[in-house]
Amino acid sequence: MKVLANDGIAKSGQIKLEQNGFTVVTENVPQTDLIDVINELKYEVILVRSATKIRKDIIDNCPSIKMIGRGGVGMDNIDVEYARKKGIVVFNTPAASSLAVAELVTSQLFSLARSIYDSDRQMPHKGKDNFKALKKQYGKGIELRGKTLGIIGFGRIGQYTAKYALGLGMKVVAFDPYMEKASITVEVADQSVTVEIKTQSMDELLSASDFITLHVPMPEDGKALISTAEFNKMKKGVRLVNAARGGVIDEDALLAALENGTVNSVALDVFVGEPSPREDLLKNNKITLTPHIGAATVEAQDRIGTELADNIISFYSK
Repeated sequence: MKVLANDGIAKSGQIKLEQNGFTVVTENVPQTDLIDVINELKYEVILVRSATKIRKDIIDNCPSIKMIGRGGVGMDNIDVEYARKKGIVVFNTPAASSLAVAELVTSQLFSLARSIYDSDRQMPHKGKDNFKALKKQYGKGIELRGKTLGIIGFGRIGQYTAKYALGLGMKVVAFDPYMEKASITVEVADQSVTVEIKTQSMDELLSASDFITLHVPMPEDGKALISTAEFNKMKKGVRLVNAARGGVIDEDALLAALENGTVNSVALDVFVGEPSPREDLLKNNKITLTPHIGAATVEAQDRIGTELADNIISFYSK
């Protein structure tokens, strides 16, 4: 059985598959060549992350495909329901990377609170001659303890983020149309504390939050969840983190909100048009930037690779 891991797979997953008799190919095939290569080599399993798209054209023209796996949470780049109607098994690894994404978000909360991202940009160029000026410029940070973090989307990643925030002494509010409340257990040394968080309306969250982080899929209608109307409901000087999907925030509206001071600063791990983000975002000194690395820790990728392998082995063992 042949597996094409077109966006790669952790060595742990590859080894496990090969030990169970699978041939695993990790060499990337360009999107335009996928149909020909899949048909030529009769791949039965296609594994992707964010880059490769498995749409109707591939599903219709590649009869050898039996499984499509996504290493990660969202499956926006796969026509999931269509594939399943064709009898193809489609699966992902929603739990494996949740902790990694939550830790990146937490690190960005600290960076935004103290302007670490911009200070780090300026120090190599101005630190030697303008040290005192930079100290004055970046010496007006805020503390996370006591601030309110609004979490939009309260699934696995949102709840992991809540654990870190509660441990830091932040107040957590959440919006999720699919749940009324969640119990968050924070473990400290040999003790644990459970906090029940009731979800509230989006408007309540927007008006109450000092920091906001998003953990939602791209809306089915393709429209941004956060645009001008939502920015107008936020606290003046709010700080945002988006490690979900680029399109959930209207990037034009975001730049306008940064310009008029509604938003103090923002951390972006995801962008519209990846892997070619717009240049005005990349050069804005109020934005801290990472290249979609939320799930990219060694530990998370090992968990993802192993879970992908387990799903494939289980399917073929039946």
